[in-house]
Amino acid sequence: MAFWKFGACFLLGAARAVDGLRPQHVANQEGWNTLQQQLSLKSQSASVAAIADYPEYNLSVPIDHFHNDSRYEPHSDDSFNLRYWFDAKHYRKGGPVIILAAGETDARERLPFLDHGILSILAKATGGVGVVLEHRYYGKSFPVPDLTTENLRFLSTDQALADTAYFAKHISFPGHEDLNLTAPGTPYIAYGGSYAGAFAAFLRKLYPEVFWGGISSSGVTAAIIDYWEYFEGARLFAPGECAETTQKLTQVVDNILLGNGKKVNSDDVAQLKELFGLKPLEDADFANTLSFGITGLQSTNWDPALDDASFGKYCATVSSDSVIFGSTRHLKSSVEKLLEISGADKKLTNRLLNYVGYVKDYVKQGCPDGDLLRCFSSRNEANYNNTSIRQGAGRSWTYQVCTEWGYFQTGSGVPKDQLPLISRAIDVDYSSQYCRRAFNITKDPDVEAINKHGGFNFSYPRVAIVDGEADPWRAATPHKIGLDRKSTTSEPFLLIPLGVHHWDENSVKDDDVTPDFPPTSIKEVHAQEVKFVEAWMKEWEKAHSSGAQEGMVSEEL
Repeated sequence: MAFWKFGACFLLGAARAVDGLRPQHVANQEGWNTLQQQLSLKSQSASVAAIADYPEYNLSVPIDHFHNDSRYEPHSDDSFNLRYWFDAKHYRKGGPVIILAAGETDARERLPFLDHGILSILAKATGGVGVVLEHRYYGKSFPVPDLTTENLRFLSTDQALADTAYFAKHISFPGHEDLNLTAPGTPYIAYGGSYAGAFAAFLRKLYPEVFWGGISSSGVTAAIIDYWEYFEGARLFAPGECAETTQKLTQVVDNILLGNGKKVNSDDVAQLKELFGLKPLEDADFANTLSFGITGLQSTNWDPALDDASFGKYCATVSSDSVIFGSTRHLKSSVEKLLEISGADKKLTNRLLNYVGYVKDYVKQGCPDGDLLRCFSSRNEANYNNTSIRQGAGRSWTYQVCTEWGYFQTGSGVPKDQLPLISRAIDVDYSSQYCRRAFNITKDPDVEAINKHGGFNFSYPRVAIVDGEADPWRAATPHKIGLDRKSTTSEPFLLIPLGVHHWDENSVKDDDVTPDFPPTSIKEVHAQEVKFVEAWMKEWEKAHSSGAQEGMVSEEL
């Protein structure tokens, strides 16, 4: 999935699909989106190649599965096309159908996983059919002509889960119509990463008669309104002195911007903004724009083809005691003055100069025409009024965030005895403003609609919980630090050392495998996933070996 900021919107979206959930504190900034679109070009070639290999299909599904629920009024009796792709080349008689839930993005971004990712790995090991299934309101799977608030009423986790169960019970794969590959006669395994990871877990729990198992990778089973812990991954696992330096630099900003118990000096604030070349921005938008660098951890990956180097570059830049940007040397006296005003040590001078240089460099890239208010202001009404289905994933995902999931990243929520990595000027009110401005949603997200399924304590037979140790979203999963549990074959509980966001989803082609690549941690988690899914299939065979009904077992393709 991808990032998006206050501007034109993710996606993970604008950014690469592997990224997953997007940080909400930057949800409407056009400059951020421009940068993410540049980064997304890196992985598009693989997706384009995969699109050529796998034709797309559609299954007609009901728009409204819940006619007794008033939140979907007025109800609809119509249907819409849900897009999917499949690969049956590995199928053997009795093998499973493995559905990769595409989540909050155009599902074409997931197609490489049919060829050389988790779908291919599991299908090859079990003789299964791999499927990439698009989520309603993303890609081309729209049940409505536009994304007005009224038309978004059918976008909920429950409706999308029901779509997937309907698919499993009604699908007839083109070219193989003579076979019965529907549930419950065929074992179905769900896989998803990020939001889709929680989605896969919920599928297994809510539709146990349809889904035999599920793998929840970086699955955010706990919905949280103030998700300040998004930055705990960077605080605990950023390289070298990156996190500590960012905390100190953020403290400099906040001591001037917020006063730190003293009266705010408007002249000092103006000088601070001018130092970064962001004088026209309002305080919170200014602070938010400074947060782009530390937000990049989520986009790192073990695969060089997918890895985003911007986080490493940011950390190397702000942690250096040597001045990196020649264009900032003349600002030394201004920096020293602001450090003194903020009460900070002058030893930070060169690091603050580097921070200024970094910000100015990416501002130039993300806002080439220099219109700072258009690029980085959260008050650009045009960004909230776009209801076209062609705009990408941002508006759809934001609606889900505003109604059910939350995840508003803040600096204000960080405990008072801990220095934040982003400014305390960024609070829930700021990060959630898209809800009010785009949808006129003024109440908090109904996170209980999600957390009733288990939240941090989610557990269900044949559901695997797989997470990355350094994932910014780990604090919204059952792997949140301090919540250890025993891993079993029935309920695997796997943590990838130093892993980030659903790092097990992708792999490489056989010709690219070496003794050291993919990394050992990735090879091991893939091997474990194969092992427990094979064990689940043996359970299926045992449960269905006696008295199997005629027509219930699929024939070999």
